Parts: sequence; C-alpha cells; structure tokens
Amino acid sequence: MIYPILVAGHPTLRKKAEEIDKNYPNFQEIIANMYETMQHAEGVGLAAPQVGFPIRLFVVDATPFAEDYPEVKDFRKTFINPRIVEEFGEEWYFNEGCLSVPGIREDVLRKSNVRLTYYDQNWQFHEEVFTGIVGRIIQHEYDHLEGILFTDKISPLKKRLLKRKLLEIAKGNVNTSYRIKNNL
Repeated sequence: MIYPILVAGHPTLRKKAEEIDKNYPNFQEIIANMYETMQHAEGVGLAAPQVGFPIRLFVVDATPFAEDYPEVKDFRKTFINPRIVEEFGEEWYFNEGCLSVPGIREDVLRKSNVRLTYYDQNWQFHEEVFTGIVGRIIQHEYDHLEGILFTDKISPLKKRLLKRKLLEIAKGNVNTSYRIKNNL
C-alpha cells in the first residue's frame, strides 16, 4: 500500500518520534508499505513521520545513487529506534531534497561520518559507522525523527527566499508524482 506523504507544514513532521518495540501493531506491514511508498515517490529514504507514524523508524534504499557512488549499489536497510552516537569527519555540502518538501533543493552542510545504534527489521541490534552519501541519507532521515527538516539547516537568507514556496507546499499547492497530505 502506498501511503500519502506529509508535506512541510504538517504538525507530525515537527514532533519528536517515539521509540517502539516488537509488538508495535502491523509493524512489518508498515515497513513494507514504507519501502513501496519510497520507491513509488523515487526517494532514497523515508522516515515514518513522513507517512503519519510518529515513531522512530526509517528506511533507506541508496541504490538510485549507485551510478555516481558505486559503493551503495545494494544498500537497503531498515532502521528502528536509531540513535546517533557521534557525527564526525569533515563537513561537506550536498544538494539535498526531500519528499516532504517537494520542488525545493538546497545545499546542506553535514559531517561526512555518522556512528549509529539501531535495530534492524528482525530486531537485531547494531552499532555501525556510515560514511559519505549513505551517512548523509541517514542523517537526513534521522532528522525527521527529531522533527527537523533539511530546510532548517540552510541560511536565514535562503529560508526567507523560500518562505512563499514553503507556504504553497503547506497549502498543498505543489505538483508531485505521488500523493501528498497537508494539514490545511
């Protein structure tokens, strides 16, 4: 089932997500639907709050970046109750976009590496370091669990310049190839 994606302006995107346990209702079905939704919308990551579930869960499929970053060819993972232990390395800009902020792309500065603890889809615990483009995707999706959008990380001037576009997105006045849900 393909979920509608919440867009900027929806209050769920600004809430800190809650941890879950193995007994969360329809858990495996939600994960499967999130992957289907992400692929349908041609995204590389999707956090549960983006589809209306205020829980600490996100999925990543970095394979669309494989042409430019061959190391991510088969990178597809589920992250449950993730916690960033450390962000480290050089900071670098990358032009980010977001399914919840359609039609807007901006350069965002992030650290090159992230150490993360999380559970996978089978509830196995992991602590791993992710680097480069995968590390960036994970940091972006993790921000959603904290109620942060990538537009929060751009300069005040760029935010002012984007204000009208963000208001139009919040009203649902944006063209996408996927279903969206706003709060107005």
